[in-house]
Amino acid sequence: MKDRTIHHLSHIDLDGYSCQLVMQYTPYTRYNYNANYGAEVKEQLSLILENIKKKKEKTYILITDLNLTGDESKWLHNEVKKLNESSYDVQLQLLDHHGSGEESAKKYEWYYLDTKRCATKITYDYAKEHFELNEPSWMQKYVDVVNAVDLWKQEEKENFEYGKVCMRLVTETRELNRVMFAEDDFKYKITLLHQAAQMIDTPNAPIVLDEKIHKLKKEFFRSDKDDTLDNLATKYIVNLLGKARKEKTIYYKGYRGYLSYGVGNTSIIGNGFLTTYPEYDFIVDVSYRGTMSLRANNKVSVSQISKEWAGGGGHPNAAGGRLQGFKEQYRYDKVKEQIERLINEKESRAGNLEYKEEEV
Repeated sequence: MKDRTIHHLSHIDLDGYSCQLVMQYTPYTRYNYNANYGAEVKEQLSLILENIKKKKEKTYILITDLNLTGDESKWLHNEVKKLNESSYDVQLQLLDHHGSGEESAKKYEWYYLDTKRCATKITYDYAKEHFELNEPSWMQKYVDVVNAVDLWKQEEKENFEYGKVCMRLVTETRELNRVMFAEDDFKYKITLLHQAAQMIDTPNAPIVLDEKIHKLKKEFFRSDKDDTLDNLATKYIVNLLGKARKEKTIYYKGYRGYLSYGVGNTSIIGNGFLTTYPEYDFIVDVSYRGTMSLRANNKVSVSQISKEWAGGGGHPNAAGGRLQGFKEQYRYDKVKEQIERLINEKESRAGNLEYKEEEV
């Protein structure tokens, strides 16, 4: 097993991320992916298959806390079969507790279903039996906490109450976007859960953790001096945007722009980015529903860009609109494909942009 690379897909709630926290204590090379139910599951599985095809190495696809539909299970089973018939070496295992996966569990050996344990507990027990698990002292109790709250066992009062706070720890970590910053968002959540797990035996643990959430979040984002959480997170995000400039740069009529997806807070983050990276003329953040928010810093009129792209408008340095026909995506590369296709179409139709700095 040591020579296999694990591609681990899990849900986006406490149970899902806790499965991945358990697997952090195995000595294998791991790549982590997360998805909510619906189309995102197949998108992430497709990404895993694409990544496997890039390297002909022994791999292990592990899916936790996600039940697949009959069609999804059939598709994945056939895709893995085709890979193995093409000289790849791929093993597949799903560990879940949702009864809606019963149809697939009866049909496929790799689909393990147990409705009496949460996915974290299933993963923990499975890892002890099938993987090398370097288990820390807190792990079993943490697993029991997740099991209590995920299965809503209120009779296990101590574990249940701590689990509720841990659940909120995950739902309130919204500062980073999962599509734009998948690795950092994963690191953010796992770091906070790891810290929470180590505090289980603290007296009045639920109250202590509840009061420390804000501080734990600030500690993750802080690089030097202290500041408000908003400012620390903004600085962190601007730095992430900067690191990804090569793949996230777009051009429109000779102007250099930056395309972000679902980041939000464009007034603060967008202006922070343009100040830090003055070589950019504008930044545009597109939401999951296709609304866009544009910011500039006296180099181009984004109100004109918004008008040409979406019939929108606003001010020279701050504008917005809605992109007609935009399809929600769960991968940034597909978002960029849509936007660049739109840009190319609009660029061929629109006239020259009139951007004189004194008019902006």
